[in-house]
Amino acid sequence: PGTAAYWTALARSKYLVNNVNFDRRLVKRRGQVFVQTQHGTPLKHMGLDLQEHPAAARGMDFAELLRGVDKWDYVVSGNRHTTLTWERVYPGRYTTLEYGCPRDDVFQRATSADVAALRASLGIPDDVVALLYAPTHRDYRRTQRPALDLERFAHRLGPRFVVLARAHYLAEAPLTGGPAPSAHRAPAAGGRVVDVSGHPSVEELCLASDVLLTDYSSIMFDYAVLDRPIVLLADDWAAYEAARGTYFDVRAQPPGAIARTADELVDILTGGHWHGSRSAQLRAAFRERFCPLDDGRAAERVVRHVVLGQRDEAAGLPPVVPLAERRPVPSRAAALRTGSRLATVPPPAGPQAVHESH
Repeated sequence: PGTAAYWTALARSKYLVNNVNFDRRLVKRRGQVFVQTQHGTPLKHMGLDLQEHPAAARGMDFAELLRGVDKWDYVVSGNRHTTLTWERVYPGRYTTLEYGCPRDDVFQRATSADVAALRASLGIPDDVVALLYAPTHRDYRRTQRPALDLERFAHRLGPRFVVLARAHYLAEAPLTGGPAPSAHRAPAAGGRVVDVSGHPSVEELCLASDVLLTDYSSIMFDYAVLDRPIVLLADDWAAYEAARGTYFDVRAQPPGAIARTADELVDILTGGHWHGSRSAQLRAAFRERFCPLDDGRAAERVVRHVVLGQRDEAAGLPPVVPLAERRPVPSRAAALRTGSRLATVPPPAGPQAVHESH
């Protein structure tokens, strides 16, 4: 960005696609088309709603924001919740394309061989559960310290888990506290925590993992497309909601098991609640609400509409595959459970302090 080549490409391109905005100095020429894909499904307040949360807005120029919105021709949405939110907090003359999230298409198209190759590239053994830890940014904190001591956490989980730690892009340092790794560095032999903050593709990390651990990050909506277990650590919900604002209480409508402390989190993971029937029920309801269109053909629908002018199925737009008919690639742990290899590991003795329901 900022180079002569960058500005030349912007000036000559007919179609502009972004998930944020281009340089504010961009002046669209006649005939250019701007497709805004956004970051995904919103949980936290965005756009004009941040006027009520100065700590999160941090001096945002809302007039400039609206001038940017005026350049959009299309906004891509994955569900009705997202459509209604974007049209209110980013008011403009654009057309909403409620077609699914193009970046999640890969989750319906990847194969078991792809998953195996990704795990091998990250150095993840076949017989361990890969837990992707991806927390969101805290607007109310001056420093983005991790909620978990990852080394201690991994030690408590035991040798059948490996933690893939993915810091938020606004974080000052990796979650592991060490130097930022190269994008494809494999873990050291026997290492239970792998910093993957430098990996170029979060979608590949999702595919390589068996379970997602997050808090209030929108990655939960993307990961739900995979129909793999999701665990939330909601240890500071009140502070987060007060500082940033949210569109619904994710604790009341979660995509899976919820922990409020590190101890509860360990119980959920070591006791098997993370992949139990209750977690599956919660995830199914979450997917019905937020993943109705993510069948692997969202990008195709957008291109057919914007480039080819196909506005409906009669004109050639692909119909949406129903949720019940989709078969996203299974995780490695799920494949092993089917073979009864992981299911034979007994839970720890003693009472369990955590239940999956809110």
